[in-house]
Amino acid sequence: MLIDSHCHLNYPGLAEDVPGVLARARAAGVGGFLGISTRRNEWDAVIAQADAEADIWATVGIHPHEADHHPDTDAATLIDAARHPRVIGIGETGLDYYYDKSDRERQKTSFRSHIMAARATGLPLIVHTRDAEDDTLALLREPGEGELRGVIHCFTASQAFAEAALALGFYISLSGIVTFRNARDLQATAATIPGDRLLVETDAPFLAPVPMRGKTCEPAFVAHTARFVAQLRGEGEAALAAQTTANFHRLFSKAVPAA
Repeated sequence: MLIDSHCHLNYPGLAEDVPGVLARARAAGVGGFLGISTRRNEWDAVIAQADAEADIWATVGIHPHEADHHPDTDAATLIDAARHPRVIGIGETGLDYYYDKSDRERQKTSFRSHIMAARATGLPLIVHTRDAEDDTLALLREPGEGELRGVIHCFTASQAFAEAALALGFYISLSGIVTFRNARDLQATAATIPGDRLLVETDAPFLAPVPMRGKTCEPAFVAHTARFVAQLRGEGEAALAAQTTANFHRLFSKAVPAA
């Protein structure tokens, strides 16, 4: 069994046919889905999807692109929303200096609120980082009360960043990007990630892996990413599926395996 550790089932391209999307994924061997929130007005919808299906879980968070639009979403707001039993993570959150869709200082403030909420609840932090490695690490290293753990999602950063994140106790999640022909540096890094810290994801409906590039990405496609990563690392597909699923449940320990 595989788990898609990061998908957006409420986004256009998937939301129109969630039953079909889930059926195709389950037929491909995907037995769990983490529905990720990116803005406050979708929290209820993402949680509702998790309420409706035993193998879907939810997060609450504000994407760095949305930070300017949610100045009132503080740690207390996130902590309160995370009380729902189907919420197992905080995020996605982080810093994105590539697109700069929100003010960088506002991104940092939002990121800090999510870090505080993750520490307070004990839930893992789902981190998005792009062209912001130094600042991302600086904020993750800031002292605070409570354990901080989490995952760097859709990893595309440097080997040095991967090593620093692993040293902080974070997991690394690989998306379809790792299958792209021009992702040689990422592939080299992916081969070095300790097996007990590795996750796989789609970020659906985005970033369809080879051989599905050009299509709307679906959670079923995580099987293609997992197959590529297993071959890259010289591992069996079944072993990688079992390992990444065990890793997911260890990190998101509030989640329980679907029946």
